[in-house]
Amino acid sequence: MALLEIKNLHVATEDGTEIVRGVDLAVNTDEVHAIMGPNGSGKSTLAYALMGHPAYQITEGDILLDGESIVDCEADERAQRGLFLAFQYPHAVPGVTVTNFLRSAVNAVRKAKAGGEDDPIPIPEFRKQLTEAMDRLRVPREMIGRYLNEGFSGGEKKRVEILQMAMLSPRIAVLDETDSGLDIDALRIVAGGVKELVGPDMGGIVITHYQRILDYIQPDYVHVFVDGRIVESGGAELAHRLEADGYDGFNSENGVGGESL
Repeated sequence: MALLEIKNLHVATEDGTEIVRGVDLAVNTDEVHAIMGPNGSGKSTLAYALMGHPAYQITEGDILLDGESIVDCEADERAQRGLFLAFQYPHAVPGVTVTNFLRSAVNAVRKAKAGGEDDPIPIPEFRKQLTEAMDRLRVPREMIGRYLNEGFSGGEKKRVEILQMAMLSPRIAVLDETDSGLDIDALRIVAGGVKELVGPDMGGIVITHYQRILDYIQPDYVHVFVDGRIVESGGAELAHRLEADGYDGFNSENGVGGESL
């Protein structure tokens, strides 16, 4: 049994339009799965559905974490159980510093693990963990005193997303087009952080439509996502094939139809 199992998942928008049309996927710790597809194929909808975004409805299928269904869990409960989503376009939160946001998030996870009892992380311990994570991920110290994502460049926003991932230590991290809008230096830093964090205690799903981030994050599996379905799965060589030939040779009618790895 895989840590995260997606079974015949169908997802629709609030008006009933089906976007995700039967996805099967199994992800374990120490694995990186790349989901690659053209714009509008439903990749981000899949990511939001995994995290329980209220604008998307699961109409069929199941999402299992540790063998337990989480489709009825709210987004915060899914996060407390170990799911994490790095957004393609992180929102600014004026008035809330990066430090305060991270400490609140860490304390929310600790409270959930303590059965609902408050268990705040001691400030010295939090500062030590934060400093170590910032040094590893090359996040400038001055960023943590700024309001979350307010006035941040694209690269700064994505670094803070990866910093959140490091501090929360999720079991499954979903990165929704984290490479979007990054220059080559920022891409290298962000990808290096992801590569360092995925390991025996964490699995990763990297959603993208370009192969370039996969030059720095070597995926174990690559899945081609077209028209709301996984139409072919393979190893890292599949990403190079997509880079060379594009998505024209794949469609939901002639693909393998959601092969689960």
